[in-house]
Amino acid sequence: MHLFYASVVLCVLCACHMTTSTCDELLSSEDAEFCKGKLKVIYPDLVVDKCMIVPQRIREKISKEWGPPQIQLPSADEKKKYTLLMVDPDAPSRQKPSRAYWRHWLLVDIKGEALQRGDISAVELSAYTRPTPPQGTGFHRYQFLIFEQPEGQSLSLSPQENSSRGNWDLQAFVERFGLARPVASVQFLTQNHKD
Repeated sequence: MHLFYASVVLCVLCACHMTTSTCDELLSSEDAEFCKGKLKVIYPDLVVDKCMIVPQRIREKISKEWGPPQIQLPSADEKKKYTLLMVDPDAPSRQKPSRAYWRHWLLVDIKGEALQRGDISAVELSAYTRPTPPQGTGFHRYQFLIFEQPEGQSLSLSPQENSSRGNWDLQAFVERFGLARPVASVQFLTQNHKD
C-alpha cells in the first residue's frame, strides 16, 4: 500500500513541475527524449514544457473543455516564420497505430516575435481538435513540433490531405516544403478520462 501512495505523490510532484529526478521514470526513455528546445504548450491548468503524462484530474478537461493552448517558444528568431504541428502517432492505439499520424492542429506563417511572446496568430490549415483517445486504447502521445519555415515558402495541404486527418504522411509534408528538422518539440501522454 505504501508503494501506491508513493506513486501518487510522485505523479502529483511531476504534474506540478517540481524538480525530482524520478519524474522522467514514469515515461519510457523514447518518450522522455522526444522533448527538445524549450517549447511551452499552455492550457488553463496545465503547462507542458517537458515530456509528461497528463494527471488523471486534468484528462477530462483537456479532451472535453479546453480549446487550443497557448504556444510559446522564447528562443524563436523574431525575424523568421514557423510552422506548428500537433499530431497523435498512436491513432487509434499505440499497439495498432493504423490511422497514424492523426493531425490535430496545423498552423503556418507564425511570426517569430509572436511565438516568443506566446501570442500567435497564424494561418490555420487544420483547426485545433482536442485530444480524445478512445476508451480502452491506453495512452496516446500528443506531439507538438515547431519547424522553421524556409523564406518565401507557402505551405498548404493537398486536397487528399484536407479530406482526412488520419493517416497523414507527416514526413512527406515536411519534405515537400523543405522544413528540415523541428527546432523544438514537446509531447504529453494521456488516455481516455474514463480509463
